Amino acid sequence: MQPLFPDIRPYATHQLAVAPPHVLYIEESGVPDGIPVLFIHGGPGAGSQPEHRRFFDPLRYRIIIYDQRGAGRSIPHASLDDNTTPALIEDIERIRAFLGVERWVVFGGSWGSTLGLLYAEQYPERVMALVLRGIFLCRDEDIHWFYQHGASRLFPDYWQSYLEPIPETERGDLLHAYYRMLTGDNEIARMHAAKAWSIWEGRCSTLRPNHEVADHFADSHVALAMARIEAHFFVNHSFIRPNQIIEEAHRLAHIPGVIVHGRYDVVCPVDNAYALHHAWPSAELDIIRDAGHSAFEPGITDALVKATNMLAERFE
Repeated sequence: MQPLFPDIRPYATHQLAVAPPHVLYIEESGVPDGIPVLFIHGGPGAGSQPEHRRFFDPLRYRIIIYDQRGAGRSIPHASLDDNTTPALIEDIERIRAFLGVERWVVFGGSWGSTLGLLYAEQYPERVMALVLRGIFLCRDEDIHWFYQHGASRLFPDYWQSYLEPIPETERGDLLHAYYRMLTGDNEIARMHAAKAWSIWEGRCSTLRPNHEVADHFADSHVALAMARIEAHFFVNHSFIRPNQIIEEAHRLAHIPGVIVHGRYDVVCPVDNAYALHHAWPSAELDIIRDAGHSAFEPGITDALVKATNMLAERFE
């Protein structure tokens, strides 16, 4: 099993103003003349973590990590203003130009895979390769599965905690009920809902219970941004056309790709990855037999690190 690379610190950090009021946090680590790789975090709204630098050999990669609008260290925190998928795609292009990168490897998991795919479909000439984990096609059926009915049958105990903030009369449409609460004026109710929403995702993210993952999702700063921004995107159908990613997948045909997906991923079931691979058959599909959704499960970490090492050999 390939472990993560040792912990490293950034050699540069930046604040990039995009559309007001948003200012993005960006960091660079590894080697300045290495293979450029962009790490796209999940959620939307989850933010980046120091561990995300460790999927890449720091002696071979120029590792670029950033926080999307409203997430992590970007400001304003948890903002929904002008926070849409088209805006996030253009932010990636702004970051590329700002850093003077001609082409880069794009690496993303969960929502990071969604945004990475959409970016690559719009700007295929800027993408050297894609490494994607926990594919999330953002179809209405995928949202319904996790936030209304489906995953609830596998984790009925966790589901009860997710239901608790929502009055019984509003549980027929949990997504919109949560959205109303997360955007309401009652600060205490807003935070209570944010934690319930985020903890539900954290508890379901690993095949075996992992308190470190669950505790990260329970952090108030993480939970508020992720719950508000996710609900905002999902009530708006993620600001994309139905099945847009699959319909535009032909634009990926000449981009090398590795798709890594846990067999027992409950957050984003493996049919997402299978559908993508069917539409993009030149990509390598690696279904991890003993893993769920999290990038930090051993089998998924192993596959992702092997993928970045393989690409480093190819592009050096």
